[in-house]
Order: sequence, then C-alpha cells, then structure tokens
Amino acid sequence: KGRGAIPAFLTCISVAVCDKISKTPERNMYHMKPFIADCHTHTILSGHAFGTIRELAAEAAARKLKILGVTEHGPGIPGTCDPIYFRNFVDAPRNLYGVEMLYGSETNVLNSGEVDLDERHLSMLDYAIAGIHGLCYEDVGIVKNTDNVISCMQHHKVKFISHPDADTHPMDYKALVEGAKEYGCALELNNSSLRKPKLRPGCVDNYKVMLPLCMEYGVPVIVNTDAHDPSQVGDFSLARAFLEDIGFDENLILNNDADKLKAFLLG
Repeated sequence: KGRGAIPAFLTCISVAVCDKISKTPERNMYHMKPFIADCHTHTILSGHAFGTIRELAAEAAARKLKILGVTEHGPGIPGTCDPIYFRNFVDAPRNLYGVEMLYGSETNVLNSGEVDLDERHLSMLDYAIAGIHGLCYEDVGIVKNTDNVISCMQHHKVKFISHPDADTHPMDYKALVEGAKEYGCALELNNSSLRKPKLRPGCVDNYKVMLPLCMEYGVPVIVNTDAHDPSQVGDFSLARAFLEDIGFDENLILNNDADKLKAFLLG
C-alpha cells in the first residue's frame, strides 16, 4: 500500500500476461539464421522456365545469396536441353555478381529405379538432384515409388531428392528417410510446392510427416525454391515459416552455411 507498491489490479493483469506468455509455444519466437544458397533452379534451357543464368544470378545477388545452383531438367522432360549442354560446364561462369555458381541437373527418377542421365554426363555435373516428375514416371504405388527413389539415392552424384511431397506419387516417408540416412542423401523442402499446393496435393501434410522423421534420424534437409523465374530465386519465405513453425533443427539444414553445403554437395 505504500509508495511504489503495485496496485492489486495491475498485479492481476501482470500475472495474467506472464501466464499467457509462458503458454505461448516457443516455436513462435524461433527465428532461423538465413539461407545462403539456392541449389535447385531452372533457366530457359529447361524448356518451360523464364530466365537466363545471369538473370537468376542477379536476383541471387540482390537477395544476398552466396551460392546459386543452376539445375536444368534431365532429358526425360519434354523441351529441356540436350545432354551436350552438361558437357561444357568448363566454360560456364563460376562467379556472377559476387555469387558463386554451381551447375547440376534435376534428373528424373525412372520406373526402372534409375535416373535419366547417363554416367558420362552425370560425371560432368557438380551435383545431381533426383526427383519424380509425372511427365516421365508412372505411379506404381507407395512401396515401389519409394524403392525407386531410394535406388537413385545410391548414385554418388545424387546429393538430394527434389520435392518428395505430392500424393500423386505417394511415398513411405519412414522408409524414404531411412534410405536417405543409409546412403547419405539429403531431402528437399521445396518452397515452390508450398507456393502452389494445388499442383502438389498433400505436400503440406506430407512435409509434416517427413521433416520430423528427418530430425529423428538425423537426415539433412536442403531448402530450395525450384525457381522457374528469376523473381523466385532466394524467396524461401514459405519454407522458412514452415520450418520455424515446427521447430525444425537448423543444424540439419545444409544451405544455411556455405562450407557445410559445399562439403556435402561437392564431396
């Protein structure tokens, strides 16, 4: 009651506010460190994208990325580049606008359990991605789909699996994560899938299954935009919010540290 004492009604309010704060999920106050690389992007050479290498790199520089990976589709996608393109990376620019450039391919998982780029051309890539695309893959059910993806993980150039998220080609996520762990392969969280969920049905719910399993098994995750237009490069906003919301362990994220990322992709 003396001078400086807190009135009773303010004490009640303070207790109520503190109680509310204490019950607020910790993940709401969790902010990840920035992603410094985008390693799954496409140019006009993929046949259905809308920018050049330099336009993608300029956007990467504007977004303060350190590394940009350009990964044209493999030959199974209609309209993509001829494999001869992958033979000439010796002439590709390795630094544009202060951004380190890497060159790979998003190869296609085939129903044979192989990727669609031959050994000669795979050897010329900095790294390969493997992913299922309905234009050159027929759904064969959850078990065989998963087996085919795991089979592609075994190639030493395949460093991560792109957008393993759609119900159109269902996956056994426990088996997928176990396979990634066994073969040292990463799994991708694809910002484009989250941006266009109608084209990737089930992607949100499937990531809610896959990502906790990655934490359980210690499987690395790479966050990419799958940009098909320069304006999309480096925009990880939906993926970042998703990871922060589930409290994902950022130590498992590859592209928040340049040295960690390059050791994984180029090793």
